Amino acid sequence: MTPAEVSAMLGIVVLPWVIKPLFGFLSDGLPLFGYRRRPYLILSGFLGAIAWIGMATVVDSPLTATLVITLSSLSVAISDVIVDSLVVERARKESLSDVGSLQSLCWGSSALGGLITAYLSGFLLEIVTVKTVFLITASFPLIVCGVAWLITEEKVGDRSNLDTVKQQISQLRQAVSQKTIWLPMAFLFIWQATPTADSAFFYFTTNELGFQPEFLGRVRLVTSIASLVGVLLFQRFFKTIPFRKIFTWSTILSTVLGMTMLLLVTHANRALGIDDHWFSLGDSLILTVMGQIAYMPVLVLAARLCPPGVEATLFALLMSVYNLAGLLSHESGALLTHLLGVTEHQFENLWILVIITNISTLLPLLFLNWLPNLSAKAEGEDSDSKMPISQRTGHHHVPEFVPEYEGIGIRD
Repeated sequence: MTPAEVSAMLGIVVLPWVIKPLFGFLSDGLPLFGYRRRPYLILSGFLGAIAWIGMATVVDSPLTATLVITLSSLSVAISDVIVDSLVVERARKESLSDVGSLQSLCWGSSALGGLITAYLSGFLLEIVTVKTVFLITASFPLIVCGVAWLITEEKVGDRSNLDTVKQQISQLRQAVSQKTIWLPMAFLFIWQATPTADSAFFYFTTNELGFQPEFLGRVRLVTSIASLVGVLLFQRFFKTIPFRKIFTWSTILSTVLGMTMLLLVTHANRALGIDDHWFSLGDSLILTVMGQIAYMPVLVLAARLCPPGVEATLFALLMSVYNLAGLLSHESGALLTHLLGVTEHQFENLWILVIITNISTLLPLLFLNWLPNLSAKAEGEDSDSKMPISQRTGHHHVPEFVPEYEGIGIRD
């Protein structure tokens, strides 16, 4: 497959994440065996195991690979919705002094999991076949099935209540019609939708620079560590910084540092005496830290805006907008890669692709005022208050567009 084809395939694989609200709606309004969360998590685990077993046995073409990887993506998307809903339910009980801590814990755990497995992904490819790695991977969704039984959940009945479903739809429609929700959603969409050169750059590192799977595993290890560092830095230093300021500086710095890829693409780093491997590791480390710091406010804001009863659906909707933008990012990147003639062996115009994709990341700054100018830990509020954003009326420091929708108040 060419870089453009791989980028297009990655866009297709994102599709289950775009329809996450459907999974949230099913989880919130259609319980299975009397439970809203646990059965769906078990189902997602089985789908994931089937997908990776399929990768190891029946996949023999790009088309079947795309279908099976999409099934795996569907599995993770379903479980992600369930976990998000559980987090939102518990985050609503956080005091303002602890706001963002649960999101930091979850993403720190995710980064730690990636840290443990990152190196093995490359190391195993040196000693066993690809299909064996896929079979090993198939065991992990089954672990999710086992963990699902540990979830504390009250039984709500075996049948869905039509009135409850209608109420959820009404609440969801009322929520997303408010500027306090759709303006930040629109900003995040633009922020994530700019084209990416990731697929082309991956081919450059493997075919041009000769990076081996074992080293790529090290890169994943470094980025997992960087992601964990980013979560810790956000939790320790950036919770009180307004979202707009975080997005502004992280975007500018990421764009400037992203241009350092030109040194690697043009081999200028060698003239400076910097080895390709070390340059790639350092670049991945810094950009991942800043990316994680910029992403944490997205999660915190989304979780705090979700009203009771539709937390899984609304949070999934907020995140699906983000993922739809990611799909467009991959597809537009694929188009640019094709138009510039970048293939798995032709990288003459890769530097142009790098410049275009990096400059485009500055576009969201034009719409920065669409974000509420608050921080994850709201300053000036009663730190002992147990009332989350989604349940406070906010009689002070509230912008003109605070909705009539009961309870949502965002400081501007």
